[in-house]
Amino acid sequence: MNKQSLQVDATTTVATCVFEPEGTARASVVIGGAMGVRQDYYASFAQWLAGQGFRVTTFDYRGQGDSLQGPMRAVRADLLDWARDYEAVISAARTAIPDVPLYLLGHSLGAQLPGLLKNPAQVDGLLSVAAGSGYWRENAPRLKRMVPYFWWVLVPLATRLWGYFPGRTLRKVGDLPAGVILQWRRWCLNPTYSVGAEGPAAAQSYADVRFPVLALWMSDDELMTLRGTHSLVKLYRNAPARIERIAPEDINALRIGHFGFFREQFRQTLWPRAVADLMGLAGLPVTGTTV
Repeated sequence: MNKQSLQVDATTTVATCVFEPEGTARASVVIGGAMGVRQDYYASFAQWLAGQGFRVTTFDYRGQGDSLQGPMRAVRADLLDWARDYEAVISAARTAIPDVPLYLLGHSLGAQLPGLLKNPAQVDGLLSVAAGSGYWRENAPRLKRMVPYFWWVLVPLATRLWGYFPGRTLRKVGDLPAGVILQWRRWCLNPTYSVGAEGPAAAQSYADVRFPVLALWMSDDELMTLRGTHSLVKLYRNAPARIERIAPEDINALRIGHFGFFREQFRQTLWPRAVADLMGLAGLPVTGTTV
């Protein structure tokens, strides 16, 4: 693992980790993390994936994890800035080994932001894991019951008092810059999520995506529903796309959930599936779903 600091623009750097394979890489993979999740969470999976012949890059969005510089309340960033961070990491990965495919493995938010890339042609495919629209009426039932209090009371009040969202203290999501949480609130309260909140330019940005999208939905996901997964995939309306269901019983597990895919316990089951899915993106044959 090689830790690096990547310059995004004149005032912003983000922390990355590069996991190199032995010998020539079969492809490059950039892992886009979920909201409030540090890149460290994906390290074991990334190291294993490098052992399968991939060059893997993880990163922390600005104001998160090792990319946080100074106090959280001083961070001036929103989700569009995070999309720029993502794109800078993609560009660096593409430059490092330009002659092999470059795939994104997006976990939750990490599969939403690629629709906002300015140069999606750099990407050869997206494997979406446990991702969907965050529109609150499409949240899983238990989460949906808590959402009105979260979005209409807790987030506005806590963000105003702290100058950022103190998620670690509140045991909700994680610490997030004010610009990120308030923009995410607008997205989650809009029926068409990011494109509805950001308008025609965002809708066109998603429409410009032509790389294939394979979305894996976990049947026991405590946050994302199948309906929400369909809604996200529909935003990529001009991309070859497919949704596949994964249930715990398929792999003799008690639980997978929203975060489980990247845990060590699935080294022999879900992780090899990720390799097959990544390498199958180029030939994704069907626009549709298996669920």
